[in-house]
Amino acid sequence: MPAATPESPSVWVCRFASLIPAGGRVLDLACGGGRHARYLAGMGFEVLAVDIDAAALQSLAGIEGVQTLAADLEGAPWPFGGERFDGIVVTRYLHRPLLLPLVGALAPGGVLIYETFAAGNERYGRPQNPDFLLAAGELLELARGRLRVVAYEDLFVETPRPAMMQRICAVGDAIA
Repeated sequence: MPAATPESPSVWVCRFASLIPAGGRVLDLACGGGRHARYLAGMGFEVLAVDIDAAALQSLAGIEGVQTLAADLEGAPWPFGGERFDGIVVTRYLHRPLLLPLVGALAPGGVLIYETFAAGNERYGRPQNPDFLLAAGELLELARGRLRVVAYEDLFVETPRPAMMQRICAVGDAIA
């Protein structure tokens, strides 16, 4: 397996993407340059790649299976109304007011794959602000009573760069 780089898909996303219902619609939230949108479209999913940076989204133009949306996820209302997604992927991004809307945007049987920086990351670099670092067990609390947890980790990673990360893969078929 090639070494992980900041441009390659997350090993966590790669590990669990196959749980998303085949041919489903996937939201890649705060997608940046679109590394996961490309990967998921290559797996046959219809991907909505969303980021505030319209210039970054231009690199996804013309990729079959990828639709883009430039949206301010923090300074504007939830841009998806009542839309539901078969998969939602979020990596290296945290805006807590979006956590519950994300869970609500999962279709029945939809898969949430979330990975971002956790408390303790301030020892290794950015982000260091607690507003952008998950507290211990925070993603588990989000899932409690709402989602069925498939896998969860709260750990130090070496690649693509040293960091404290929290990760969850959960399915939206739990009874609230």
